[in-house]
Amino acid sequence: MTGFLQRWTVFGGIVVGWQLLAWFGDNPFFPPPTEILTAAWNWWVLEPSNITEHILPSIGRLLSGWLIASAVGISLGLLLGRSERAMQYAGPLLTFLRSIPPPALVPVFLLLFKTGTSMQLATIVFGVLWPILLNSVDGARSVDVTKVDTSAVFQIPRSQWVLGVVLPAASPKIFAGLRVSLSLSLVLMVISELVGTTNGIGSQLMVAQREFDYTRMWAGIVLLGALGYGLNTVLLAVERKALAWQPRSLNDQHA
Repeated sequence: MTGFLQRWTVFGGIVVGWQLLAWFGDNPFFPPPTEILTAAWNWWVLEPSNITEHILPSIGRLLSGWLIASAVGISLGLLLGRSERAMQYAGPLLTFLRSIPPPALVPVFLLLFKTGTSMQLATIVFGVLWPILLNSVDGARSVDVTKVDTSAVFQIPRSQWVLGVVLPAASPKIFAGLRVSLSLSLVLMVISELVGTTNGIGSQLMVAQREFDYTRMWAGIVLLGALGYGLNTVLLAVERKALAWQPRSLNDQHA
């Protein structure tokens, strides 16, 4: 309980400070948190149609893009990580592609997929693939030499070798990539919804900005923050359960 209070003390202090400054400053661009929460409650809770038309489609795009990128990134990363020759050939191409900012490809994806879910998924998948892929490659390379030699002596089948030895050894770094990519998927979901779509959280942020409804715009930002916090909390719980076999540091035990 003490740790929980300590983690939220700074956040609570910032909110209180913002509330006081908003009261005395009377700036329309920075409404007080009480008004933002009221707008969020009225917009996202008291109007159920907004949940089905905007929130759920956005979450669906985010998770779909992230899951597709995770499947491709982990599979390809494990293969490249265990093949030095393949990595030599693919390395320059991967470096080139991951250097391209995903938002810069939105016009390209609009030409290829038109507007809609396909374009949004392409934007999310391309942007979040690289942290997963590169961490999977690094994790696959870090397999202990003793495990490699032992598997060779016992002639373990290739599929069992990948699933039973390489994947568990690479899992800590894979989860690190998954956490980074999950945050990126939230950002790219919003970016992809700013162009050529009429539903989703990103599109509603744009509508609020065009209508100079700054309180509603901040309510959308708060929703994105809460969504990111919730998804990261769930992923952390999955990670701790999946990596329960690993020794934990003192900091991890108090996290």
